[in-house]
Amino acid sequence: MLILAICATGAAAQSSYDLRSPGGRIEVRIRTANGLRYDVLFQGKALLQDCTLSLNIDHKMLGTAAKVLHSKESSTDRVLVPVVRQKFAKIRENYKELRLEMEGGYAVVFRAYNEGVAYRFETSLPQPQAKVYAEEANFNFPGDFMVYYPQEDSFFSHNERRYVPQRLTQIAPAFIATLPAVVDVGDGAKVAIAESDVEDYPGLWLRGTGGNGVSAVFPPYPLKEKLENDRDLKVVENADYIAVTNGTRTFPWRLMGIAEKDGDLLTNQLTWLLAKPSDLSDTSWIKPGKVAWDWWNANNIYGVDFKAGINTQTYKFYIDFAAKYRIPYIILDEGWYKLGNVLEAVPEVNMEELTAYAKQKNVGIILWVIWKTLDDQLEPALDQFAKWGVKGIKVDFMQRSDQLLINYYHKVSRETAKRKMLVDFHGDQKPATMTRTWPNLINVEGVRGLEWSKWSAETEPKHNITLPFTRMFLGPMDYTPGAMLNAQKDSFAAIFHRPMSLGTRCHQLAMYVVYDAPLQMLSDSPSNYLREPEIMDFLGPVPTEWDDTKVLDARIAEYLVVARRNGSDWYVGALTDWTPRELAVDFSFLPEGNFQMEAFQDGVNADRMGSDYKMLKVQVRKTTKLKIKLAPGGGWAARVTP
Repeated sequence: MLILAICATGAAAQSSYDLRSPGGRIEVRIRTANGLRYDVLFQGKALLQDCTLSLNIDHKMLGTAAKVLHSKESSTDRVLVPVVRQKFAKIRENYKELRLEMEGGYAVVFRAYNEGVAYRFETSLPQPQAKVYAEEANFNFPGDFMVYYPQEDSFFSHNERRYVPQRLTQIAPAFIATLPAVVDVGDGAKVAIAESDVEDYPGLWLRGTGGNGVSAVFPPYPLKEKLENDRDLKVVENADYIAVTNGTRTFPWRLMGIAEKDGDLLTNQLTWLLAKPSDLSDTSWIKPGKVAWDWWNANNIYGVDFKAGINTQTYKFYIDFAAKYRIPYIILDEGWYKLGNVLEAVPEVNMEELTAYAKQKNVGIILWVIWKTLDDQLEPALDQFAKWGVKGIKVDFMQRSDQLLINYYHKVSRETAKRKMLVDFHGDQKPATMTRTWPNLINVEGVRGLEWSKWSAETEPKHNITLPFTRMFLGPMDYTPGAMLNAQKDSFAAIFHRPMSLGTRCHQLAMYVVYDAPLQMLSDSPSNYLREPEIMDFLGPVPTEWDDTKVLDARIAEYLVVARRNGSDWYVGALTDWTPRELAVDFSFLPEGNFQMEAFQDGVNADRMGSDYKMLKVQVRKTTKLKIKLAPGGGWAARVTP
């Protein structure tokens, strides 16, 4: 149901405006007398104050000498059905909007949702093309709060950072950050700063102000680029502007998700809601699912009579494994094509034979590609992939979010959609905000994931338990879980060709419930999975789409318990940091009736041997309350069926 109410006023003398969320708890106070400024309040308490915004287009400042010609308030309340069910089968879009038409050919639109607030610029300039020299967006807080800040050294980055808590005033001005910055504003509440609907414009980054806030910073428009090896296309000369774009357009949303308690960050849909709706008319071919992946485990197939590696026989083994457990996809990662030419497979891989075999087994193939090589050969490459029957591509190593690369993400999503192919972007986080616009854009990296365990101890449980509250706020994340060799701190070693994970086996299993990833990897060797059929009894059926998501208990960077529903089946996942814990699972989310639960819990020796677990089968119902014990770096995962 759509309810639209409009109230318009001639606002020549008015210089302050008040906008409230539909539930009334969030308030935005906007002032125009001395430039555009706003405050955000939650239940009467200021969360942000005296925030400023402006846009420098063709050296004309929009927003600094703001004169409102007309204001219009409206409201929307409707239910949306997402193509890919990342968290929910139905999403309520409920907001109040204030549109301020300004002198000078532009407007500023504010929205207040029950989940947070957002604003954007809109322009209707006489010139068809304009240069944006700067955008000011200052997010100022009333105190020196703690912020989870994904610090970066430069705009050239994979965006695989840790979200390190520090005071706002402690952020060194030299260090920029990717998104989101999650600020602890006191009394358990959090504010996540992000963006949405980014197109033909650079991505938003943040930097410290030296005070109680963060401000926007953007990659400049590239004038000259230099290719180093086949993958690192670096900008060697920048313009003094950030974008060349249409004079009449809407600009990206700047958004502040507001969570009353930590767990609300996991179910906040503001980034998705503010994205441009999809133009795809037929989406029936978009099939989320799990993927057997070769690169992390270095093709360590064993107990076979062929030489394992990047070759047709090895990938047929992956296909057989996927078919056995009804896993819909396998990935051919780096090495399948001659670097520099995605049209030519290496001699050891017979692509026609492999794709025919995969089709016969009802398994789809996804191909990894370097972004620049793909861009140089885009249409012939995608046409060739379509001819082979390839189901998707994994595009890697962009490491940039300037305007040219943002446009590239849209172009690749558009061209793959034409050929009914999925896309998984690695090498940047920005496409995570575009999955509503391009539902075939099924997963996105830009996250410090399990691959880091091949060379460091960086993907450890405290980091893993921080990600759902931070990076996952933007959209799905390709962390690539599934390690079968699991270690505590004292027995971990970073071994590139025989990797292991930090934390317990059940910590890895729980990630399949906790992490949003409609295209979710099984990162370890099929040989390791085949050796443990009990584990595959969980990993085989666990879905990658969810009709409902409920956070039962959560504390950022410490622990969480999440329940998710797919059809009539429920799954529960719990994670902890290095602190062993006893947590309560309240099954009141279940409907009436008896349910069978298969639970995987840390074994009694998991504090020494990370792979130790115990599987138990019990009956539960909605009145059941269960105490679960998690080892250091532990987890708990359960499937609950009627």
